[in-house]
Amino acid sequence: MTIASPAASPPATAPMAPPTLSAPLDLTHWEPIAERYARLADAPLDSATFPAWLQEWSRLSEDVREAGSVTSIGYSQDTDDEARREAYMHYVRVVGPLRAEAEHALQRKVLEAIDAGAIDGIPTDLVTTFERFRADVELFREENVALLAEERARASEYGRTIGAIGIDFDGQERTLQGLEPYLASPDRALRESAWRASMSAREGVRETLDELFDDLLGLRVEIASNAGYDNYRDYVWRAMHRFDYSPDDAATFRQAIEDAFVPALRRIRDRRAEALGLDALRPWDLQVDPNGDDMLRPFRGGDELAAGTERIFARVGSVLGDRVATMRREGLLDLDNRPGKAPGGYCATLHARRRPFIFMNAVGTDDNVRTMLHEVGHAFHVFETVELPYHWQRWSSLEFAEVASMSMELLTSPFIAREEGGLYAPLDALRSRIAHLERIIEFMPYMAVVDGFQHWLYAHPDHDRAERDATWLQLHKRFSVGASWDGLETIRSGMWQHKLHIFEIPFYYIEYGIAQLGALQVWRNSLEDASSALDAYRSALALGGTKSLPDLFAAAGARFEFSTDAVSGLVDMVESAIDRLYDELAQEV
Repeated sequence: MTIASPAASPPATAPMAPPTLSAPLDLTHWEPIAERYARLADAPLDSATFPAWLQEWSRLSEDVREAGSVTSIGYSQDTDDEARREAYMHYVRVVGPLRAEAEHALQRKVLEAIDAGAIDGIPTDLVTTFERFRADVELFREENVALLAEERARASEYGRTIGAIGIDFDGQERTLQGLEPYLASPDRALRESAWRASMSAREGVRETLDELFDDLLGLRVEIASNAGYDNYRDYVWRAMHRFDYSPDDAATFRQAIEDAFVPALRRIRDRRAEALGLDALRPWDLQVDPNGDDMLRPFRGGDELAAGTERIFARVGSVLGDRVATMRREGLLDLDNRPGKAPGGYCATLHARRRPFIFMNAVGTDDNVRTMLHEVGHAFHVFETVELPYHWQRWSSLEFAEVASMSMELLTSPFIAREEGGLYAPLDALRSRIAHLERIIEFMPYMAVVDGFQHWLYAHPDHDRAERDATWLQLHKRFSVGASWDGLETIRSGMWQHKLHIFEIPFYYIEYGIAQLGALQVWRNSLEDASSALDAYRSALALGGTKSLPDLFAAAGARFEFSTDAVSGLVDMVESAIDRLYDELAQEV
């Protein structure tokens, strides 16, 4: 049946109460924290004292970073709360610079002791930690401490701006996330109306976000220049500890995506248009499921999502289900969307207690389920590294951190149906699995757009706003094929503003693409031997950041390779799986 509005779906349950977290330190009083740093800075350091000294530093870093995580989480839970905003800004603008200077002094101290021969016999599982320390010390500039704090504070205004958007639609004011169910409605007129309402609301803050990015660009260029770099890209490459691939490798990867994924994207969208009976897809046709006459609404409220997630992971491996149960029991989930909540979703780390915390904006959609499965994969990374002795060892590269999450999106797919303990009716489970694999095909070209755009931004720091929009438009046309944007060019050219990473975490996006290559290989291994693939996945996660990126991929049973041939093989696998699922769906209907 065709429904008139998502409101016709069963009513949502009462939202989960947002958890309130406590912090191990009071960041409003820096003096006691400074004393702990000072004792470490003044302590003698040699081979005999080094293990205990490093352990004390690790505990201090854990305490400070957990207090920062609690402050950041609290602000993202309610960006309208002025007290939370002030606490976050104090952390960013006051504590952040003080912590950066104190940590820099200790990094320099330990590296100088190693270089002088006072410390020998460094364990191999600390080599990557000290490599990161050297990069940090090399980049550190006193004049950048305040600039980096200001950049972070200014970047947080993106979430505040987007989170404050209210849209009068279908009889009530809604957030941008609250419009998402409408964008998947089988009623084409309704989803077009929702899409245009969303775009109109975003256009209302376009000037504000242009001004914000102009400010951020200026700060970032100045930071790079102070550190002795000709451009921000080369600076941030080192700052993000990208030791195992270069900007040229990123360009090679984008080309491989154009060669392998873009043709697959066109095939996916041609099939979608045919299923919907359309001559051409429009932007509001890209989220609707063409394989059913109603929207996928797998859960009602965060509690139901959390319970279903626990059951799904228990089917993948009992220890995984137990870990989701731990998060539920300990109040480490904030899942429901609500006004004033920052957009997006993430898994934060509570460093001192060595626990993960998941934040998201669930409104009952299929995409919400995938977000939850993704973030729980990050949570498993935190759980797997608890036995590593030092704080810094528990942090892998971002590229591999995303392998942890994306692999779980794939490994859980066979268990999302209710008959398997999941959240979906059997036919809906097939539809969701198809949609997930199609989204992988759709995502990779979009990743190439975001990554290529960021490379251009910082290679041309003197660009104006019109050039910025035109470059995004050119890249979007090149990679995002298979839909008609006639008459919507102005909107399309400004859609870079929809991507929070460009504002808040510059250059953090290629990680998702690299990780998807790893996750697809983990999935391919699971199709041959599910138990062995899961064991390799967990073993690789348990290494934390003690190995290089290629070594972590190898531990998970994957190759770290960007060639068109390697990428094409994975695309073929995904498309074959989609075809099989379509065959199953046809047999069931």
